[in-house]
Amino acid sequence: MSEPPGANAPIVETARLTLRPHRAADFDASFAMWSDPAVVRYIGGKPSTEQQAWSRLMHYAGHWALMGFGYWVLEEKSTGIFAGELGFANFRRDIAPSMKDAPELGWALAAPFHGQGYATEAVRAAVGWGDVRFGSAARTVCLIDVDNLASIRVAHKCGYDVFERTLFNDRPTLFLERLGAA
Repeated sequence: MSEPPGANAPIVETARLTLRPHRAADFDASFAMWSDPAVVRYIGGKPSTEQQAWSRLMHYAGHWALMGFGYWVLEEKSTGIFAGELGFANFRRDIAPSMKDAPELGWALAAPFHGQGYATEAVRAAVGWGDVRFGSAARTVCLIDVDNLASIRVAHKCGYDVFERTLFNDRPTLFLERLGAA
């Protein structure tokens, strides 16, 4: 049986980062990031359990295998250190308005990498990859807690604009979209 398209995430490089597929060996660093209150403050607000972090890692692999897109590990080139995770997903969220028709971009960086421009660098790289994968005119979306000013700035710098203000998990949330080049 042949491997499904996209079963392995491509490697994308930026000046300071390598966006690469997850490995089982990334689990400890991923779990540490997702269990850090500073990281999850605006992403659900509750640190992940080991089981939740493991399920997230499995979802990442499943997205690449089944959808041909997914999440990457962000690895700092100069040190090889795990810096975070980002990518596109279809979470099939039960929300209105529905975003099931568009790849949803998300990102999280380990606390030592906050405030250094890594998120913008990584999101720009992911968006560039998405323009090729989905087509330069494709719509992609993201949702961000209204208090997460740093991520809102990153999204705006990378071409995302607010199309809805709503509640998600009982928190005020912005739904943003990038329409690409028509």
